[in-house]
Amino acid sequence: MSVLVDAPETLTEPDRLEGVPHPRETVLLIGQDPAETAFLTAYNAGRLHSGWLLTGPKGIGKATLAWRIARFLLSRPAGGDDTALGLFGDAPAKPASLVVDLDNPEARRVISGAHPGLFLIRRNHDEKGRLRKEITVDAVRGIKSFFGLSATEGGWRVVIVDCADEMNRSAANAILKELEEPPARTVILLVSHQPSRLLPTIRSRCRELRLAPLDDTQIGAAMEAAGFTAPETGALAALSGGSVGESIRLLSQDGLALYHELITLLSGIPSFDRPAAIALANSCAAKGAEARYALVLDLLATFLARCARAGLIGEPSMQGAPGEACLLARLSPDDRAARAWADLAQDLSARAGHARAVNLDPSSVILDMLFKIEETAARHAAATV
Repeated sequence: MSVLVDAPETLTEPDRLEGVPHPRETVLLIGQDPAETAFLTAYNAGRLHSGWLLTGPKGIGKATLAWRIARFLLSRPAGGDDTALGLFGDAPAKPASLVVDLDNPEARRVISGAHPGLFLIRRNHDEKGRLRKEITVDAVRGIKSFFGLSATEGGWRVVIVDCADEMNRSAANAILKELEEPPARTVILLVSHQPSRLLPTIRSRCRELRLAPLDDTQIGAAMEAAGFTAPETGALAALSGGSVGESIRLLSQDGLALYHELITLLSGIPSFDRPAAIALANSCAAKGAEARYALVLDLLATFLARCARAGLIGEPSMQGAPGEACLLARLSPDDRAARAWADLAQDLSARAGHARAVNLDPSSVILDMLFKIEETAARHAAATV
């Protein structure tokens, strides 16, 4: 997925995954050729939209593609069309790729985050230096002066919003105004993990580039490029939903072993090992175990989602842990069971959100979830007798 080049020293960046190159520093993008080709085709045809919505699950390369597009556009000749002649000197040559030589000075300025034709919108810090939880209108206000100051450059101007889902209402309305009347030779790239959360008017004014989850082979290649060794790429692809970012999180937090532990525990359903369940729950309540607690919540949500899918389309092609396929087949043999697990997933997701919002005891939250899973399994088993 990535090749690290010189990058600016940073403190807190909301769009940076710890231990992984920032998307602006990422040169190699794996598995998203269709999205790249769609953008390049529009560029070569002279039909480039001013607004582009890059969608798909988190961690599959949307921000990397946005920065790749920025490097490409900001490295094009200023003032008009490309000037390079074709093989016979009879027509301007059309670029065949979004790849830009890293020796290109404009590309280097983009990578350094110092290109005057680039404007980045993301969560910023408040007066006390704390990272805000949403993108506010303050982060967007500078866009008008950016357009004014960069207008004399004659080249492209690129705005990246990462991620657009985090905009509050005022920020979203401010972006909408720019999408409605964009300056010439301007491209606004909105990275979105959940486009349904955006204003319908924003979606209607953008062309969507839908990026696909990566398969196990692509996950392996991307992880290797990012400097990680991932022997169990099938399990990573299954549990991460094809997300490189989530795969790195699972690998760095020993998530595969943790999911195996969950599958082993739940394999005893409709009853399970109570001491083991209590030990798991208590491990999430220890001091400094916030990341483990969050991961267990996510893995339980993943298990329930895979349970629901198994009842609809059969056992998954890739297992998240040994024994998972047999457990899913037993717990979710049909669409009726699938509905029950889907309903439970929705209910537990709401419970988890509330629990974290009011700071409930993590061990109690985990145990409650495990008991709800046990109850649902027992209820469905009784209904099918």
